[in-house]
Amino acid sequence: MTKSILIVDDDREFARSLAEQLSLHEGMEVLAASTGREALDAMQQRHFDAAFISLDLTGMDGRELCRLVRREGFFRPVVILASGDSEADQILALDAGANDYITKPFTLGILLARLRAHLRQHDLSEDAVIRMGPFVLVSAEKLLVGSDGKQIRLTDKETRLLKYLYRTRGRAVSQSRLLKEVWGYRSDIETHTIESHVFRLRQKIGQDRMATPLIVTEKDGYRLAS
Repeated sequence: MTKSILIVDDDREFARSLAEQLSLHEGMEVLAASTGREALDAMQQRHFDAAFISLDLTGMDGRELCRLVRREGFFRPVVILASGDSEADQILALDAGANDYITKPFTLGILLARLRAHLRQHDLSEDAVIRMGPFVLVSAEKLLVGSDGKQIRLTDKETRLLKYLYRTRGRAVSQSRLLKEVWGYRSDIETHTIESHVFRLRQKIGQDRMATPLIVTEKDGYRLAS
């Protein structure tokens, strides 16, 4: 699944270079903004899975921007990038809502590893907001939101089913595994529970009208389209 990353830094050359390096990695789309206002506007217009925010922004510093995006409902990972590593700055950044604090200079490998760790942690959380195909899954509210803004109300099991399929990153999941992980049943129980839920969910999202199906049936079970 493609991850959309926002970089906010008033050092345009640094932001451009970092965006280019991240974009070279498969599954990443990166947008750079140079001010807090640009970042807020971008977040109003599109979905982001994580944000890197410079501490020393002109006009609105990174801590203030972090507080604002949290207040606006952005609960995905936020990493503060800073030139200094004082304890006070780190405490204030984390208290403002940041998930992490990384000092410059840093290696791309470390940055990517910490980003992946935060994304994994977020995807496992109960309030995860996950992009899948043309939809965004809002776990806490049990909603699928289409690209046209249409909201589809999900049951608890439908939400858990989609989240589990998402976590397997495009690999087929057997029915016995889904019964165990989503329903809590023993794998030796014979049931049409999975088929019934998948059928109803496909009807609910209008999969028969979609150019690319969201839920794909495989010989070994089900997977989400990549």
